[in-house]
Amino acid sequence: MFGTRGHGGIFTFNRNDGYFEALVRGYRAGILTQADYANLIQCDALEDMKLHLAQTDYGDFLANEPSPLHTTTIAEKCLERLVNEFVHIRNQAVEPLATFLDYITYGYMIDNVVLLITGTLHDRDVTELIEKCHPLGFFKSMATLSAVHSVAELYNTVLIDTPLAPYIQNCLLEEELDEMNIEVIRNTLYKAYLEDFYNYCKELGGETEMIMSDILQFEADRRAINITINSFGTELTKDDRELLYPNFGVLYPEGTSKLAKTDDIDQVKEILNAYVAYRDIISDTSAEKSLEDAFFEYEVKLNKMAFQTQFGYGVFYSYIKLREQEIRNIVWIAECISQQMKSKVNQFIPIF
Repeated sequence: MFGTRGHGGIFTFNRNDGYFEALVRGYRAGILTQADYANLIQCDALEDMKLHLAQTDYGDFLANEPSPLHTTTIAEKCLERLVNEFVHIRNQAVEPLATFLDYITYGYMIDNVVLLITGTLHDRDVTELIEKCHPLGFFKSMATLSAVHSVAELYNTVLIDTPLAPYIQNCLLEEELDEMNIEVIRNTLYKAYLEDFYNYCKELGGETEMIMSDILQFEADRRAINITINSFGTELTKDDRELLYPNFGVLYPEGTSKLAKTDDIDQVKEILNAYVAYRDIISDTSAEKSLEDAFFEYEVKLNKMAFQTQFGYGVFYSYIKLREQEIRNIVWIAECISQQMKSKVNQFIPIF
């Protein structure tokens, strides 16, 4: 039933992983509810938000922050709390859960690499850039990225000792780094990462394979769609565009092959209309709801479903993603309050 690296099933899962699953389900119970959001959107100042959040699972996480409170401070403290929860579980996890949790961090590593390289191209201070990196994506050789000038140097001096090393070997080019090449590197790394993570979940089998297959297939499709739309009007050729699409997903291979040949957003929508889930997402977009927001809503739906099953690792991934959406919601409400744009305060994505 399970692959060679498979975790336990209904009779043995709890031996190694039951405590952590119970822990993450307890964390999930603290996700903000509709009633919590109803209180938050009525606030007139960030100090009021602080008081309302103190009555939720967040507790007094802002108690030591001086006034006046800033939106960036709220975002940082929310993320810090999420990272602490993740690290607490990761530090105690055993195989194969430990490796599964490591896979979750690889996406943040890729984002950090791209952020640092882009920043150094614009002569930004490395220390300042590292402060903006996602804590779950830290690795030891991050500071040396400021000395990187080509893709080969990126691999040989920085990534070779990180888990990202296998992902970049196939995109080594003797080219100087510029913004176009950096985006190609980002998407190439993400493609290899998603394919590797997808295959690992299939090896684990069971509930993990069932839940994570749906989630990762959606992520692969979303990246293919975004790469297509963002490439319009750039120097990226249609052939190069197709090489950046992950080799799995609902759209793969027929849909992605058609996406590679498109020239505008209308052609993209026409292709997506053939797929029920994406037809609904496209039809749900409007002047007030972007395609990105519609994707986030669908992602929330998929991640909520992970908690309807047991004896699988999908809940660990989904909890991180749901908390990240919650943080985006809190930051959005805080920004609307601080900029006195209360008319738009309801444009967030509720979770439960």
